[in-house]
Amino acid sequence: MTLQEIQTVCQDIKAGIEKVIIGKSENIDYILTAIFSGGHVLLEDVPGTGKTMLAKSLARCVSGQFTRIQFTPDLLPSDVTGINFYDNSKNTFVFREGPVFTNILLADEINRATPRTQSSLLEAMEEKQVTVDGQTRQLPRPFFVIATQNPIETAGTFPLPEAQLDRFLMKLSMGLPETADELTILGNFMNDSPLETVENVCGTKQLTDIMNAVRQVFVHPSIREYIVAIAGQTRRHPRIALGLSPRGSLSLMHAAQAFAAIHGRDYVIPEDIKALAVPIIAHRLILSHSMSASAGASADIVRELLESVPVPTEEWKR
Repeated sequence: MTLQEIQTVCQDIKAGIEKVIIGKSENIDYILTAIFSGGHVLLEDVPGTGKTMLAKSLARCVSGQFTRIQFTPDLLPSDVTGINFYDNSKNTFVFREGPVFTNILLADEINRATPRTQSSLLEAMEEKQVTVDGQTRQLPRPFFVIATQNPIETAGTFPLPEAQLDRFLMKLSMGLPETADELTILGNFMNDSPLETVENVCGTKQLTDIMNAVRQVFVHPSIREYIVAIAGQTRRHPRIALGLSPRGSLSLMHAAQAFAAIHGRDYVIPEDIKALAVPIIAHRLILSHSMSASAGASADIVRELLESVPVPTEEWKR
């Protein structure tokens, strides 16, 4: 698939989502970057900011299967992955697929489920497979998880462990709309939901082709050194107890490849790394005890590190 074709698909998907989600162009670019690079997204924000609507709009643009799981404290791992049950008519055990067997999975309020149920998504998100009763089953391709959580309400919630947070390529916040955007939202939703007007623009086969194509985007050795330098700084920073892992560095590189393709380039530039650094790195850092309670501290530290790491200057094309 050519860069022009990728851009066209991207613009069509973005135009469809923007019929519903107003004033969040940057977040939509991040979502497309995540799905094209094979990652998953955690949307954290207060209720009513459009997290679920964004996931539904994306699902309408892509002609894949869409499933929503409402996470609750009594949700069991088998409610996510599926279960073997005895079928009297066949006189044998039959596997009933869980909602995780889909293309786009909306894990709504994921932090309301117990850690045991949350962990049932670990294998699915990382390996694109689930194992039930010793038998491993592959998930459909593509498989993309959008999880949401409310950071304000803590009663009856179970914070995501670091191992699970690391499975998310990005952690994003929708944020409240500007005045003009909120007026547009009120006008758009006054009579009917614009979600009903969103049309399919991309099939799963086309999406898989894009995912394969973006991995061919060139990453100059100096860009790779730049990523490693940023990761190294997170591991040496006095306010960070645990810095970026090699998986985090890989995630940043692969996301940068997709981000570059979305913007019509077959090579990555330092600005791609800078644009993606906060949503990809910040949630993976474990801060020292004195910093852990400071809201937004991780993002501020990442921005500080970007200022301190020298930006390479090269000819970035092949």
